[in-house]
Amino acid sequence: MADIVENNIDRFSGYAQLYHGYRPEVPESVIDILIAYLGCRPDVVVDLGCGTGLSSFLWGPVAGRVVGVEPNDDMRHQAMEENSRRGLKQMEFVNGLSTAIPLEDGVADVVTCSQSFHWMNPQPTLAEIHRILKPGGFFAAYDCDWPPSCSVMAEQAYDTLIEAAEGSIQKNIPAEQQVHKWPKHEHLQQIVQSGLFTFTKEVVFHVERQLTAQEFIGIGLSQGSVQTVLKHQLPDMVAALPAFEQTVHAAFAEQTRRAWLCYRMRIGMK
Repeated sequence: MADIVENNIDRFSGYAQLYHGYRPEVPESVIDILIAYLGCRPDVVVDLGCGTGLSSFLWGPVAGRVVGVEPNDDMRHQAMEENSRRGLKQMEFVNGLSTAIPLEDGVADVVTCSQSFHWMNPQPTLAEIHRILKPGGFFAAYDCDWPPSCSVMAEQAYDTLIEAAEGSIQKNIPAEQQVHKWPKHEHLQQIVQSGLFTFTKEVVFHVERQLTAQEFIGIGLSQGSVQTVLKHQLPDMVAALPAFEQTVHAAFAEQTRRAWLCYRMRIGMK
């Protein structure tokens, strides 16, 4: 398990700036839904596996204290630099694992995992989340379905790129150096099976935004499998990446396109 944890953390090294620049901002629906369930604005929000802070800064205007927990140094430093630029005193970013969160018992009104819970060993993580939640507090693990819905041609090119990257990893990188992901479709089941939450539910919603071809390409480039292949300079991307970019540009035809990002949020109340 130690190798899995280290491999999963290292997966996100070396491309924090690209990740921060191209990943979509978290929709305000996340805040609206959780505040509706909580019944008030939260005093303390913990964003677990916060990456570059995209999912943490969302809470800045509504929470008294926001703690982003991120074990990858590159990602966490990017979040800290961004917060230094914004000057938000209620925000802090700390080094920590999902199974060893550096916070006291019963401190959090809300704990979130944005695009991150599948990187964590679910049951020990849920036990630790339960420990830091206040009674009546909420945990929410939410993910965006990739790619954004906008164009058959572009989406097929995206799927081809990811398949090429993942195939290259399986072929060229030893198993002991590969990452491990827990299935996203089992998130709610894991929350229920923990027996730690009195109310559980899956909430599905979407947001609409305008995308350029370069933004769509950037989302593809921000995926860990693609970055792993590029980091190891594996030859499979030599042909796959230019083909992806050319197809996306052709699909967008130098126009901005409407796109829909679909989210699935699994929640549990302590």
